[in-house]
Amino acid sequence: MSFKVRETNPCAATKENYTYGDYEKWPEDQRWELIDGVPYDMTPAPSRRHQEILGELHLQFGVYLKNKPCKVFLAPFDVRLPQGDEAGKRIRTVVQPDLTVVCDHEKLDERGCIGAPDLAVEILSPYTAAKDLKIKLALYERVGVREYWLVQPLDRTIMVFTLQEDGKYGKPAVYDRHDTVGVGIFGGDLQVDAVEIFREEE
Repeated sequence: MSFKVRETNPCAATKENYTYGDYEKWPEDQRWELIDGVPYDMTPAPSRRHQEILGELHLQFGVYLKNKPCKVFLAPFDVRLPQGDEAGKRIRTVVQPDLTVVCDHEKLDERGCIGAPDLAVEILSPYTAAKDLKIKLALYERVGVREYWLVQPLDRTIMVFTLQEDGKYGKPAVYDRHDTVGVGIFGGDLQVDAVEIFREEE
């Protein structure tokens, strides 16, 4: 099996149609996402800054969720998203959000999550921004992810998309590095401190 090499387009992928069954056979030392049957290369590895932000997000979510029913997971963590009634190896969409919150334990198995998580967070990079801002935004809206965060390290902003009653994301709320961000799926009880998220070493 061969994939087209990403050159000028950070979201370049083959036009071939793959399934979760194919995905399971790909080399473990390579990271891919599969969206509607199209594979997307997730290399290069995340930057140090990306990992610092992700670590702080996980810490704040993890402290709040200790001894609570919802669970928080860090990438790599497979989220399989059936489009219809396809199951198992026939699923054509598998993504790895940087941070995932799942409250329905029936969606969890040894391979990760199957079905829409309650919240997904993506930390933007030059290699993933186009996919996260367009393709994943449309995907998460379509499958019913209740809350979608886009974290921009360069601008030090967080965009929060919330699923409305009509099943669509409304206009995003935008927070800067001085704000606290209320997590909507928890009714605002968890207030994420953006100062700590974007804090850099002196």
